[in-house]
Amino acid sequence: MDKAASDHFKVDSLGKPYAGDHLLIELWGCDRLSDEALIDHALRSAALASGATILHAFYHPFGADQGISGVLVLAESHISIHTWPEHSYAAIDIFMCGDCDPNQALSSLETILNPAIIETQHVKRGVKK
Repeated sequence: MDKAASDHFKVDSLGKPYAGDHLLIELWGCDRLSDEALIDHALRSAALASGATILHAFYHPFGADQGISGVLVLAESHISIHTWPEHSYAAIDIFMCGDCDPNQALSSLETILNPAIIETQHVKRGVKK
């Protein structure tokens, strides 16, 4: 096994190693963004769809009808969320190394959180110079 495989670095289409894929997701027009059980279900479904291993979950609701901040710690890195129900907006970060594909999370997030608009940015992290 080469070093890139043993440390869970990925290799891009040009053969260049990098630490992982970081997907920044903005969801607009969502309902129920103060529902902790729904947020947990959405993040767990996204992690499983991406092929990730869930290690720990933590959520902090800010009060009735207020936002939630939360994180799933994964063997392959993390998924985090911050919600603003008063703006029908959620910001989600998915960072994954190894064989996981954060893009596979999008359809489950869309199905569960039902946004009107989805915006994404993809960043390759840890690109070796």
